[in-house]
Amino acid sequence: MSRGPAPRNMPRGPRGKFNPNTFKRIIKMLFKFYPVMMPLTIACILFSAVTAALPAVFQQKVIADIEIFIKTGDWEAAKSVILPKVFILIGLYVVSIIAITLYNQLMVFITQGFLNKMRIHMFETMQKLPVKYFDQNKHGDIMSHYTNDVDTMRELISRSLPSLLQAAVIVISVLSIMLYYSVWMTLVVLLGVITMAFVSKKVGGGSAKYFMRQQKAIGKTEGFVQEMMSGQKVIKVFCHEKECNEDFDKVNNELFNDSFRAHAYANCLGPIIGNLGNILYVLVATVGGVLLLTRVPNISIGTLVSGSVAVLTIDLVVPFLNMSRQFTGNINQVTQQINTVVMAMAGAERVFNLIDQQPEADEGYVTLVNCEVDESGNIIEADKRTGKWAWKHPHSDGTLTYELLKGDVTMTEVDFGYEEDKLVLHDVSVYARPGQKVAFVGATGAGKTTITNLINRFYDIEDGKIRYDGININKIKKSDLRRSLGIVLQETNLFTGTVMDNIRYGRLDATDEECIEAARLAGADDFITRLPQGYETQLSNNGSNLSQGQRQLIAIARAAVADPPVMILDEATSSIDTRTEAIVQKGMDKLMEGRTVFVIAHRLSTVMNSDVIMVLDKGRIIERGSHADLIAQKGTYYQLYTGSFELE
Repeated sequence: MSRGPAPRNMPRGPRGKFNPNTFKRIIKMLFKFYPVMMPLTIACILFSAVTAALPAVFQQKVIADIEIFIKTGDWEAAKSVILPKVFILIGLYVVSIIAITLYNQLMVFITQGFLNKMRIHMFETMQKLPVKYFDQNKHGDIMSHYTNDVDTMRELISRSLPSLLQAAVIVISVLSIMLYYSVWMTLVVLLGVITMAFVSKKVGGGSAKYFMRQQKAIGKTEGFVQEMMSGQKVIKVFCHEKECNEDFDKVNNELFNDSFRAHAYANCLGPIIGNLGNILYVLVATVGGVLLLTRVPNISIGTLVSGSVAVLTIDLVVPFLNMSRQFTGNINQVTQQINTVVMAMAGAERVFNLIDQQPEADEGYVTLVNCEVDESGNIIEADKRTGKWAWKHPHSDGTLTYELLKGDVTMTEVDFGYEEDKLVLHDVSVYARPGQKVAFVGATGAGKTTITNLINRFYDIEDGKIRYDGININKIKKSDLRRSLGIVLQETNLFTGTVMDNIRYGRLDATDEECIEAARLAGADDFITRLPQGYETQLSNNGSNLSQGQRQLIAIARAAVADPPVMILDEATSSIDTRTEAIVQKGMDKLMEGRTVFVIAHRLSTVMNSDVIMVLDKGRIIERGSHADLIAQKGTYYQLYTGSFELE
């Protein structure tokens, strides 16, 4: 819902913090969605990672063999020793390529499937949320959950998780191999890794903080842009283009600052770690050369197992150079993925915040069913549409009763406030008997629409009672309650599709003939038949190709095809000219025959024939009666009717 231009001074979002529980939750959901594919993918990643660590072992063995055959000079014999090892290594690489190809394809399926399921989960959750949630959150920010926030998880699942797992396995494998060959050389490598870890923590910590803030800033920016797009007419009418530009600059600059700092830290981290790796490579070569020259006894797991002591040799030092390069390279790979992980955590946390929202509470157990009445007056539940409805009321003693839906709505001493400490309705009592037309008249903010929002339970009352056919509406399932109510709102919403589709939205099983009849009843058939494709004319962007009055007529037709026993008309003719209003009013009168109707209107001409007219002021009913009664009282309604007082 657009609320006009945003405040000039906007507070910065809270600092983001990495939440490990969010990461765990993503992993659990992956295994829940794909219990077979995930273990298979992990197995392929582990195999390819172990294979990547094996060349160091083969290199050491080959160099040791070459040292032996250099002394003997028997190169023919060397072939029979060295070539089998080379072929084994080639075979392992071929299998590794197959494993890498397989897990990459599996990850594509898992990633897109996961995002698909998450979007479905989000949308299903959103459909269950109360109206209050959408009133309190910008629609653009909610949309950002489906786009930017979900997309960050795509990067995490498809690239970061496999890379991190592969890097971790390689690091552990290489470390084990290094310890097996030489503790001294391993200590040199670990010293360099500790230095890298310290630098990564300092630089990466700043990066993580700003990546979290960046994600929040993106949602805020999109929410602002969406709000400005919805309010373009208001902006232009009041010539606030300059002020809106200034407000956008503030929001956009906040996003720029957070993004700049996040990427500045991230771009520094890679080169720093890379150069530290190069320094470590030189250090390993230097220390290895010194140990070779000084013939220091080599300590390793291998020597401890064999019980023999040997000096460090060239066949151990040379593989260490490659292993140190491989070790630091994978450490660098891990640090590069941290930024993606942090961004994904920020996006995932926002997605989970939506998913974890409490759904609209519904403790009702009374349902609405189609029914028939036999000759004895007994109500019989029907499995098809009969034109008659009944409340199916199960009782605590196990009995089941049926009550015909009549449309008797009463509100008794109702208090309500959108905020706990600020009431907008005070001791309101409304009595609408079956078939009565009840009208609400009053200034803006008097509480007219609020009353109808309470009847359909968009909001729940704080005190008092609302009964529908003698049943407390808290006992009625919300979906069944709302199915019994036809509502035409002042703000018309049309969906992408044909005119026929939008009318049928009131009752999805309605036939074309029923939809056309509803349009005739609402006075919409005349202009619809003059559209390029008639009822099959495509509508988009909330019916932007129609006038506001035409859109309202379609909304009235949509309510008419639903054929509900109770109608709520919230300024239903506010966007219609007086000539069209006369046409619509005839249709509305037919529509309202035999129904309980609540009408909210500024135009008194639309409520003069109401059975009861209630005048509200500041959340209180100050006058009540028919048109003639209120005229005779010569109170507020009389002043409105005679023009001596106008509604604000």
